[in-house]
Amino acid sequence: MDDNSNNNNNNIINKSKDVIRLERESVIPILKPRLIMSLANLIEHVADRVEFLKLCKRVEYTIRAWYHLQFEDLMQLYALFDPIHGTQKLAQQSLSEEEIDVLEQNFLTYLFEVMNKSNFKLATDEEIDVALSGQYLLNLPISIDESKLDKKLLKRYFERHHHENLPDFSDKYVIFRRGIGIDRTTDYFFMEKVNMIIERFWGWLLRITRLQLIFSRKMSARHQKDPKKTDENIEAEQDELQRIRIENMQLSMNNLMNKITIQEPTFDRIIVVYRRASNTDKNEHGIYVKHFRNIPMADMEIVLPEKKNPSLTPMDWVQFLVSAVIGLYTLVSSLESPKADVWVIIAILSGLIGYCARIYFTFQQNMALYQNLITQSMYDKQLDSGKGTLLHLCDDVIQQEVKEVIISFFVLMEQGKATREELDNRCEDLIMEEFDVKCNFDVDDAVQKLEKLGIVARDTIGRYYCVGLKRANEIIGTTTEEVVLRAKQGATVVP
Repeated sequence: MDDNSNNNNNNIINKSKDVIRLERESVIPILKPRLIMSLANLIEHVADRVEFLKLCKRVEYTIRAWYHLQFEDLMQLYALFDPIHGTQKLAQQSLSEEEIDVLEQNFLTYLFEVMNKSNFKLATDEEIDVALSGQYLLNLPISIDESKLDKKLLKRYFERHHHENLPDFSDKYVIFRRGIGIDRTTDYFFMEKVNMIIERFWGWLLRITRLQLIFSRKMSARHQKDPKKTDENIEAEQDELQRIRIENMQLSMNNLMNKITIQEPTFDRIIVVYRRASNTDKNEHGIYVKHFRNIPMADMEIVLPEKKNPSLTPMDWVQFLVSAVIGLYTLVSSLESPKADVWVIIAILSGLIGYCARIYFTFQQNMALYQNLITQSMYDKQLDSGKGTLLHLCDDVIQQEVKEVIISFFVLMEQGKATREELDNRCEDLIMEEFDVKCNFDVDDAVQKLEKLGIVARDTIGRYYCVGLKRANEIIGTTTEEVVLRAKQGATVVP
């Protein structure tokens, strides 16, 4: 498991702040019924088509049986660490802390295996930094109250299970991500446009006063790149997704007065795992597993656990204080002038008050937007949590592996013998030609399952080949599900 997860690191790199480059996903995003029927329709003879459909059912039934016991163990373990009812069940078991620790680690081991099988990947520091390097709908700095998060559970797990490129926060929580997409929002964004104009003016002022050199040195020292993580070191085939942001918008009356569309890459699925810190009364054993969908990369903070209430940023306070000092200095200078103009004084005071009001109302607007995003993440973007997420993952593992096995067998059946690399390329080409979908096909897992089923073997030079459809069905044999279905159909026919 660890080797597979290690090979999936460094999947996101920053080509520029406006382009996100991502490695193609191993997940097959095609619905299984559509996949099976499309492949069956490519088979010329009707008899072979029937045998192929029967084989697809038997493959799924068999793979489900393989995973049944493992998934049952996973669900039974989680029942002990369910944040709602787990405490009562643990108390009934009368377990010591050492025994509870063993069960916790067993649960995490099962969970990480299921995540890996379902093609979820641990988000790294580099990926998080790139994702959060821009702004989308959330314009407030969000931080975590680390005192409310347990720092022992995940730390113990990673000490026993080596993972490369672990993020700095891996002792408190982990973020799994899978799939990519695009989110677009069209609106006037009047306040954001005003902020953009002021920020550009502020940047111009920093350049004129040469204060930008001080800030740029600090920022470059803080965000120095690891020389090992460059574009040239990423060999995997990648796709590019572009960010369209307000701060890069051209200044024109058309853009300022009309609606504009901004765009941000999204993570199709995100799962967050963490535990809350124990209090003085009792130890906390509940493990939270939360599942989100379609999360904009720049707004990833909305899925973080135990968030603090946001406040004005240090930059807001700097702008506020500098503007106040400049305004008061100008005001005092005007009052000391023998020809002080009351209208000039009023203009200075109005400008100062207006600027301070803008900072305040911008913060209030961002707070309202933040609360709306949090509410949306809970009721719209959060798919499930706890047991529901685990059940979804278990079914997702089965669906993915069934699709991988069916595609690999179909390619060998239709196109003949192939090496591992040839089979990998043929499967990816088939998915692209028939479904117009690009993916990084997991050929190793597919052929391993096919060999385990006994319907694919290798010749003397290592090429894979499959048995005939009828023979494949005979090798797998009649499954329990088929027996039950036949009995059910027979019972309905009897008067």
